[in-house]
Amino acid sequence: QVQLVESGGGSVQAGGSLRLSCAASGYTYSSDCMGWFRQAPGNEREAVAAIYTRSGSTYYADSVKGRFTISRDNAKNTVYLQMNSLKPEDTAMYYCAAKWGYCSPAPTRWGNIHWGQGAQVTVSA
Repeated sequence: QVQLVESGGGSVQAGGSLRLSCAASGYTYSSDCMGWFRQAPGNEREAVAAIYTRSGSTYYADSVKGRFTISRDNAKNTVYLQMNSLKPEDTAMYYCAAKWGYCSPAPTRWGNIHWGQGAQVTVSA
């Protein structure tokens, strides 16, 4: 059974930084793509960033481009999200996602996603 264990959430003031980590286990080979989604109260879950294993290519939502960086340690099947210049509007529950099989270039179209338990990120003004 696939498990995604997240760590690194917390509270920070605007302009600060946080790094999220997500380690995947329970599968015999690496996932084909991993990513981070977030959901604020009253909002739908949205894709923040993604990384594709074979190509190494990345995806970022427009709202985080230039501030967030996604990276991956394939040997550890772990994905990271470095978040800099955080804004109050980044406040949300952040979910790690992993997928085996075809991964659309648009993470919002991913199906059969394995989810982490979520990590709260709170940014105060």
